[in-house]
Amino acid sequence: MPKSRYDIMRRYMPKVGTRGLDMMLRTATIQVNLDFSDEADMRRKMRVGMKLQPVASALFAHSPFTEGKPNGLVSWRSQVWHDVDNQRSGLLPFVFEEDFTYRHYAEWALDIPMYFVTRNGRYHDATHVTFRQFMDGALKGEIDDPEPQMGDWTNHLSTLFPDVRLKRFLEMRGADGGPWRRICALPAYWVGLLYDEATLQAVDDMTRDWTFEEVQAMRDAVPRDGFRTRFRDGTVLDLARATVKLARAGLKARGRINDEGNDESFFLAPLEEVVARGTTSAEELVRLYEGQWERSMPRLFKHLSY
Repeated sequence: MPKSRYDIMRRYMPKVGTRGLDMMLRTATIQVNLDFSDEADMRRKMRVGMKLQPVASALFAHSPFTEGKPNGLVSWRSQVWHDVDNQRSGLLPFVFEEDFTYRHYAEWALDIPMYFVTRNGRYHDATHVTFRQFMDGALKGEIDDPEPQMGDWTNHLSTLFPDVRLKRFLEMRGADGGPWRRICALPAYWVGLLYDEATLQAVDDMTRDWTFEEVQAMRDAVPRDGFRTRFRDGTVLDLARATVKLARAGLKARGRINDEGNDESFFLAPLEEVVARGTTSAEELVRLYEGQWERSMPRLFKHLSY
């Protein structure tokens, strides 16, 4: 994409991780943005979303090929994110705390290096300072109008990449891109879990005692092991089945009916197929590739095009 900000990112990414350019140029994700009503609502939804992001990564795992060959992973995209820029991405430990607030996120964001500042339509490289340093005058003499503006803060927040990103909404970032039905399933999954009070309470109760270390271990394993990833006495497949069931209940409780008399839960069908089968979509793609497609990438592209 011919944007000046990406020129800055291309130069900076290799300095802070080994996979930044892979992320920018060779991965695809679909994200969903979700509302919250106040700080307490944000806290609960972000905590649940952060803990369940590895489960979503398994449910939507869809990147088992690199350079035309199977790569041994179910989500190559998720694996890439393990070494992009770890100080601005991944799980955030403070989100697991009961007293997590807007301020915790803001204080974290203030101490992350910036990417750029825009003045008069021009992007200025600001990767050598944090936003807090910018506020303390670090760019005086380097750019016109060196005092931070609200637009600078908004831009900075858009360059942070935690698994759940907080702005004026919550952005769920764990899913691989995929075919049309799965794109529609993504908001259905999260809306079902987070927008019905009884369901949100149920999933919050289910995940309440999950620790940062446990979720980090799950996040580390999912790109390779998918549903087989162990979690306590079960697997991520068990969690996927439980959360899809909860999402269905949440969507039915919302009672949003279309002209054909269907509620939103029918969008979950692709995920229900996946958990019923017990294998990720990535594994199914590899099975078809190795079998009836006779290792033909053009047949894979034809299968996935829409």
